[in-house]
Amino acid sequence: MKIVLAQTKGGVGKTTLAVNLAVVRSLAGRDLLLVDTDEQGTASDFTAVRTEQLGSPGYTAIQLSGAAVRTQVPQMEGKYDDIIIDAGGRDTAGLRAALTVADVAVVPFQPRSFDIWTLDKVADLVTEARVYNPGLRAVAVLNFADAQGADNQAAAEALRNASAIEFLDTPIGRRKAFPNAAAEGRGVIELKRIDPKASAELAALVDALFQPAIAE
Repeated sequence: MKIVLAQTKGGVGKTTLAVNLAVVRSLAGRDLLLVDTDEQGTASDFTAVRTEQLGSPGYTAIQLSGAAVRTQVPQMEGKYDDIIIDAGGRDTAGLRAALTVADVAVVPFQPRSFDIWTLDKVADLVTEARVYNPGLRAVAVLNFADAQGADNQAAAEALRNASAIEFLDTPIGRRKAFPNAAAEGRGVIELKRIDPKASAELAALVDALFQPAIAE
C-alpha cells in the first residue's frame, strides 16, 4: 500500500506519524520504503539518527521532489510491500504528485481553528488528484489531541462534515513519548519504557489504515 501524509500546514505532526507508521510496518515484516519529499528533510534526519543508533533503520529511505514523485514511486512500488510518503507541510508539486500515485492520503489535523481552516484547501487538492487517481482514499486524523476539553469534539465534528475526506476516529494524543522516541531514532512502540496509551493509539490508526487492504 502507498500512503502519503498530506497537509498544507506545518506543525501538525505529519512526519511523526510517517516515521512511526514506517517503523510499525517494518517491524511487522513488511519490506518498506519511506519517501521524504519535504524540503526540511525531517524524515531523512530521523532515519539518519535511527541508523546511527540501531545500525540499520529496518526500511529503505529516499528523498524525492516535485514530478519525480509521480514518475519514480510507481516504478518502485513492485519492490516494496508498503510505501510511506512524507510530503511537505504546504501546497507543493511534491504533495500534488504524491496524491496522484498514493492509495491513501492521511491528513493530520490538530484540534485548533487554524488547522481546521485548511480542511477545504486539502479537500480541493484531493478532489483534483482524483481526476488522475480515482481510487484515492483520503482520511482525516486528529493528531496532538487534547487530554480533555471540548476542542477535540468540535474538531472531529468539523472533519466528519468534510467533503472528499473521510474522518477516522483514531485520535493520537499530545504525548511526550513521541518526541522522546524520535530523539532516539525510534518509533514510539520501541521505547524501553513503553507508553501504553501512545502505543494503543498508534495501533488503532495502523489497523484503520491497513486492515482493509489485508481483508482484500
